[in-house]
Amino acid sequence: MTDRQDPQAEQGWATAKTLAEALPYIQIYDRETVVIKYGGHAMGDQEVAKLFAADVVLLKLMGVHPVVVHGGGPQISAMLDRAGVKSTFVDGLRVTDAATMEVAEMVLSGAINKEIASWITQAGSKADVRGVGLSGKDARLLTVERARRSRRDPDSNIERIVDLGYVGEPKEVDPKLIEALIYADSDYVPVIAPIGVSAEGETYNLNADTVAGAVAGALSAKRMLLLTDVPGVLDRDGERIEQLTLKQARTMIKDGSATGGMIPKLETAIAAVEAGVEGVVILDGRRPHAMLVELFTEHGAGTLVHGGHA
Repeated sequence: MTDRQDPQAEQGWATAKTLAEALPYIQIYDRETVVIKYGGHAMGDQEVAKLFAADVVLLKLMGVHPVVVHGGGPQISAMLDRAGVKSTFVDGLRVTDAATMEVAEMVLSGAINKEIASWITQAGSKADVRGVGLSGKDARLLTVERARRSRRDPDSNIERIVDLGYVGEPKEVDPKLIEALIYADSDYVPVIAPIGVSAEGETYNLNADTVAGAVAGALSAKRMLLLTDVPGVLDRDGERIEQLTLKQARTMIKDGSATGGMIPKLETAIAAVEAGVEGVVILDGRRPHAMLVELFTEHGAGTLVHGGHA
């Protein structure tokens, strides 16, 4: 049997062909920053999570500077349920009192953050790629202000301010620590929990999508990848849309084409592009190697939102 007839040899030739075809895209992202928002639902499966960590290591070894920002809403809810604490949400944001804030920080900055950083370190052990767990409280990374929301009273028709408690929004991102890590001689991958601190020193919980967008903007990232549990933005026929300009994204929100949880994701993408990110991709983080398909193949794996020239 010749090599050309050997199935294992054929697989090797196919792998080589794939790598060769990826070369133009590898060069596009060489020494560029890619911020990855790793969502609560997308990281629900441990085996998929470990594949995610391995893909992050591969990105680093291919010359990309990956920065991971993670969520953890379902994990926080599970912990609060075990403690007998009921969660209330306003516009998708968890109302956070002092006790809930303590649990959120423990879950996000503690369990989840260190687990993701450890998976990256394990996946990159042979090449000495190391995940570094951080929160927005480290080195003034995220200075926040209290989030404000209002609701119209259906009886009086009066707008009333809703107290969300310790829920914050990014006021300022100081990227010095992140830049020191990604440009270091050693191969570090920052992993950031969406916890920040106010100018007065109070700790706040933040929406991870919003944090990822703010961090990506501060780093002038080439791409921001929003890993979710959907294949991207879908049209009215249920087909994935490959690209959207900011104008098209706003139109989808305005005319009702985008619904439910896709609206805040598009709003995050729009804000990130306006802040200086070249393009934001919404894609299904549950699919193994989705990031690699998105970055290193012609048609990608999700929906790219850009300013018209990405």
